[in-house]
Amino acid sequence: MKNIGQLMKQAQEMQAQMAAMQEQLGGIYVEGKAGGGMVEVTLSCKNELKKLKIDPSLLNPAEVEILEDLLVAAFNDAKQKAETRTAEEMTKITSGLKLPGGMNLPF
Repeated sequence: MKNIGQLMKQAQEMQAQMAAMQEQLGGIYVEGKAGGGMVEVTLSCKNELKKLKIDPSLLNPAEVEILEDLLVAAFNDAKQKAETRTAEEMTKITSGLKLPGGMNLPF
């Protein structure tokens, strides 16, 4: 049962590290772009929208659908970058944890 005790200790340490990481993710920002940079979205790695930049040339009422599509594309680009960065941070925490075969985090 020594292995279970070690696993529990590692799990507790990882839980503390994950709580710290969650707090840090709120301060890590990624930028998504669309339309060659005409629309830029800045998100935190907690998917909180922090900034939105729209090139004034896109503010044509007759072409609202283009702007809407670019906003969605820029947001999705930023979201993908945030997810990648979050996964990288998670790997840093969980890399030392030796889980039984077939078990990965998050469960």
